[in-house]
Amino acid sequence: MFEFNWPWLLVLLPLPLLIRFFSSAGQAQTPLVLPNLPYIETATGTASKKERAIWPLTLMWLCLVVATARPMWIGEPQSIPQQGREMMLAVDLSRSMQMKDMQINNRMVDRLSLVKTVVADFIQQRKGDRVGLIFFADNAYLQAPLTFDLKTVSGYMQQAVLGLVGEQTAIGEGIGLALKRFDAADNPQKVLILLTDGQNTAGEVKPLEAAKFAQEQGVKIYTIGIGADAYYQRTFLGKEKVDPSSDLDEATLKTIAAQTGGQYFRARDASSLAAIYAELDKLEPVEQAQQQFRPQTDLFHWPLTIALLLSIFACYLRQGQLFTSRNKHHD
Repeated sequence: MFEFNWPWLLVLLPLPLLIRFFSSAGQAQTPLVLPNLPYIETATGTASKKERAIWPLTLMWLCLVVATARPMWIGEPQSIPQQGREMMLAVDLSRSMQMKDMQINNRMVDRLSLVKTVVADFIQQRKGDRVGLIFFADNAYLQAPLTFDLKTVSGYMQQAVLGLVGEQTAIGEGIGLALKRFDAADNPQKVLILLTDGQNTAGEVKPLEAAKFAQEQGVKIYTIGIGADAYYQRTFLGKEKVDPSSDLDEATLKTIAAQTGGQYFRARDASSLAAIYAELDKLEPVEQAQQQFRPQTDLFHWPLTIALLLSIFACYLRQGQLFTSRNKHHD
């Protein structure tokens, strides 16, 4: 369907006629003279019967006004299914995340390196979701608000540095900040993925209190505890039990998840963390009301091009007349 974006500008079409009319009315004895306009001669060829050939300028004005009104072609309506969640990730950046008890490709790495590898990929797969990122340690810090720009959020995750927000673990602060960022979101499916390797040791907000507020706001929390299993190592005194995850408060994390309708996961290595995010990936998004759009194709460049060609043609006529006039003068 053809239409003008600014059709009211078409009222400018008769403007040159109005200017000529009022100019002639004010000077009844003096005709309007436009010496620079190209002209053509009538069949008699006499100078008194020369007529101004203003049709190139008339068409040029018509094309300019039409181009200004911005003509466009509107295509058929097309539906866009809107699916997705409001998903916030809260990642622990406390000092304990530097412990090297994780393994990637037969190489021991610290916990944060593992999180960067797996979570960054998880973020980029959230097509249709608005994803935000929170870091917490002594307190919580919003690194990225809810956005569809998954590449930027993933980049922020890759740039995470230990000690950025302290050395302790404020789980309650991380949940509380996420709830504040969810306040303005209308999506009924709000998900918080909380990833930590310790227990709450900082902040004024208690984790279970924050979980209660999350339950009231309809925010579902999935908690992930990071840390390798306990193992025995040989010493001079015999076998000694080593538990890298002794500080992990699984009981609180399980309670938070259960209270909000989420689930608790335990990440002991790279494969288990990847499996956790594969499981989270199966969360069914809420399909929102479909939006429709009609593709638009601008056509203003066509009349604009015609106006340009007409202006060149008018200049050509004018130059030809000047040349003819000079030859007659010399003769």
